Amino acid sequence: MYASHDAFRRDLARLADAVAEGRAGTPAVRTGWQNFQHQLHVHHTAEDAGLWPRVRERVAGRPRELALLDAMEDEHSRIDPLLAAVDTALADRAPELGDLVRALTATLDDHLKHEEDDALPLIQDVLTDADWGAFIGRIRETQGVRGAAVFVPWVVDGAPPADRARFLGSMPPPVRVLNRLFWQAGYRRKGLWAHG
Repeated sequence: MYASHDAFRRDLARLADAVAEGRAGTPAVRTGWQNFQHQLHVHHTAEDAGLWPRVRERVAGRPRELALLDAMEDEHSRIDPLLAAVDTALADRAPELGDLVRALTATLDDHLKHEEDDALPLIQDVLTDADWGAFIGRIRETQGVRGAAVFVPWVVDGAPPADRARFLGSMPPPVRVLNRLFWQAGYRRKGLWAHG
C-alpha cells in the first residue's frame, strides 16, 4: 500500500513537471497519465470492493471506525471528478490544466495521508492475514500477469534503493525474476513520462 501511494505521488509530481515545462501533450506524458489512471483505478476498486467491506465487518458497532470507512469512500468519490477534469484538460491542452493538476495532487495526497495515518493502522489491527491475502489476491487477479508486468516496475520506478528492495523482497521469487529479466526492460521501453 505504501509503495503504491509513493508511486501515485511520484507520477503526479511528474505530471506537474510536464505541465510546467510545456510537454504535457507529448506521447510519453499521455502514456504515463493513462498508466497512472489505470493503477489508481485498480487500487481504489480493490479497496472499495475487497478491503473496506472486510474492515467494515470487523468494526461493526464501532461508530468512529465506521465513520472513518465512510470517509475513505467519500474521498474516493471526490477524486474521480478531478481525474476526469485533468484528463479532459490534458486532451484539450486547456490553460487550467496546471490548476487542475494541483487540485488533484492536493486532494489525492490528503486522501493518501488520511489512509496512511488512520485507515492502514485500523486495517492492520482488525484484518487477519487471510483477509489481507484475499485483498492482495483480488489485486493480482485484476492485474493479471500482463498487469503485473507493468505494476511491479512502475511501483519501483525511481524509488530509493531501500524502498525498492523492500517492495521487491515482498514479492514471490518468480515475480522478482520476471521483473529483473523481462518486466523492467519492457517498462523502460514504454518511456512513461520521458523527456523528448
